[in-house]
Amino acid sequence: QVQLVESGGGLVQAGGSLRLSCAASGRTFNIGALAWFRQAPGKEREFVAGILWNAPTLRGYADSTRGRFTLSRDTTGNTVYLQMDSLNPEDTADYFCAVRRLRHLGRSADDYGVWGQGTRVTVSS
Repeated sequence: QVQLVESGGGLVQAGGSLRLSCAASGRTFNIGALAWFRQAPGKEREFVAGILWNAPTLRGYADSTRGRFTLSRDTTGNTVYLQMDSLNPEDTADYFCAVRRLRHLGRSADDYGVWGQGTRVTVSS
């Protein structure tokens, strides 16, 4: 089994930046893809960005985050970072990382079977 731990959330003003981390442990050799999702109060969980585990240059972003958010992977430590710039209040949500075995970047929450506990991001106007 794989375990995921997110960190880095917090309160930031509009226009500011945050960097979230997702640390994977356990049977990481089983990871095919890792993705970040977010869920705002009263809304469904939505795809933010994702990366293929063993091909970290292959990344995908939601239309709402492309150009503002950047994914990277620390291959030595099994950690994926989500750099979030130009944040706005609409980015306020709980952010989760998730993994799947398939080496394909799914954009639906149903595509992922292992989830972290989440980290909260609040952007004030």
